[in-house]
Amino acid sequence: MRSRLVLLTLSIYLALTVLGCTSKPSTDDATTGTGKTSDAKGGSEKGGKERREAKKEPIVVPAGTAVTVSLGSALGSKTSQSGQTFSGSVAKDVLVGNAVAIPQGATVSGTVTDAKPLGKFAGGAVLQVRLDSITLNGSDLPVQTALRTFSAKGKGKRTAVMTGGGAALGGIIGALAGGGKGAAIGMAAGGGAGAGGAAFTGNKDIVLPAESAVSFELSQPLEIKQ
Repeated sequence: MRSRLVLLTLSIYLALTVLGCTSKPSTDDATTGTGKTSDAKGGSEKGGKERREAKKEPIVVPAGTAVTVSLGSALGSKTSQSGQTFSGSVAKDVLVGNAVAIPQGATVSGTVTDAKPLGKFAGGAVLQVRLDSITLNGSDLPVQTALRTFSAKGKGKRTAVMTGGGAALGGIIGALAGGGKGAAIGMAAGGGAGAGGAAFTGNKDIVLPAESAVSFELSQPLEIKQ
């Protein structure tokens, strides 16, 4: 009788042991399956991140590129002062290859670095300006450009000379402009790309009315993040 009881006990113990062993592979399989799913998801996320990073490579606008600006307000050798700031907008797209690096209409800001009316500069007038920043993607991007200098001779000479970075760009050819303001606009005759501009020399003082197109040449490369 005692032998039968011992055998019954051993049988129950072995049955429980076998049942426990057979249940473990199911758990392992489930864990392994979960791991594979996680790995696949991680690989997909990594690949997507790499593609996004590849699209964010910046565009570099090289030094020497011209940025033509339409002035938002009038500037003049007599009416402006050194240190005065001005605003405007990009007059035409600036391209790098086939891509638009700086779109038309982008807001810009600049500074009048020198302004001398007639009679305070060896009988002539001087107006000097520079471009300081361009607003792109909601942020003001600092830029470095060559100074643009407009000068007009006095004593009856109603001509002007524009210079950029110290080099003369050409004589001024008078043309009516300014929406009935009766001023004469001068366009640079000669010079390289971006040498165009406007200089008004009525009453022998230089005046750049609102919406005048003035080109600034980048003196340093401009990096634009996408």
